Amino acid sequence: MKVMSCNVRSDNPTADQDNQWKYRRDLCCAYIVDVGADVICGQEFKYKQYVDVAAALPDYDSYGLADEVLNRAPRNAIFWRSDRFELISASGYWLSETPHVPGSKSWDSNCIRLANWVRLADRESGVEFRVINTHLDHVSQLARERQMDMVLEDAAVFPEEYPQILTGDMNVNGANPVIEAIRAAGWIDSYEAIHGTEDPGFTFHRFRGPEADTETGKIDWVFARGQIVTKHADILREARDGRFPSDHYFITADLELGG
Repeated sequence: MKVMSCNVRSDNPTADQDNQWKYRRDLCCAYIVDVGADVICGQEFKYKQYVDVAAALPDYDSYGLADEVLNRAPRNAIFWRSDRFELISASGYWLSETPHVPGSKSWDSNCIRLANWVRLADRESGVEFRVINTHLDHVSQLARERQMDMVLEDAAVFPEEYPQILTGDMNVNGANPVIEAIRAAGWIDSYEAIHGTEDPGFTFHRFRGPEADTETGKIDWVFARGQIVTKHADILREARDGRFPSDHYFITADLELGG
C-alpha cells in the first residue's frame, strides 16, 4: 500500500503570483495522480483546490472536516481507493482545548488546526487500519506540542498492535520535541526506517526546489504504529518543466499491513 502526504499550498494569489493555484492546478493534480498512491493525505486544501483534486481522482473516496464555521474547505482531506478499501468510520477534531467546537484554537496557535481520521478495511484481506492526517501550527511551539499531545492521546486508545498511520506537515524537523514525543509513543518514521536517522534536508522549499535557502529540514512525515512494516519511502523532489506542484516536496511510503 502506497501512502502519500502532500501539502498542496493553499491558494494565495497575492503572495504566490505565478505559483498561484490556477497556474499550477493541472501540474499538481497530474503529479498526485501519477504517483498512484492508495491513500493520499493532503494539507492546506481550500475548497476549490479540494474539488479540483477530487475531480482528478474519480476512483477515490475522501473525507475531511471543514476547518471553520460556514467554511467548505476540508483542509486536511484524506483520499483512498474505493475499489481497494471499505470505509468503516471517519471523524476529526479541532486541535484546541475545545476539540468539539468548530473553528476553535488554543495555545497561541496562529491558525485553526485540526486532525481528520478514517478507519479503512482492505476489501481483499479484511485487515483494518486507521489513517490520521494533520497539520500543526507553524508559529507556536507550545501549540504544536499540545496539538500533537491530542493526536497521540487519541491514537493511544487503540490496541498497540492495531495498524495506524499518521501523516502531515508537522512544521518541525526530527530534532524537535514534537517528533521526539511521536517516537516515544511508539510511532516509527517511515523514512527513517528505510534511510536511517540522518536528516535528508528540507521538504519545504518555497517553490524553489533545491535552490531554496532554508534550514527547516524534513517537516513532512508519514509515521506508522502497530502491525505495519515500511518497505520503501521517498521524498519526491522532481520538477516538471522547471515548475513544482507545491512549495513542499510531497512524500511517499510503501507500507505492508499485518507485519
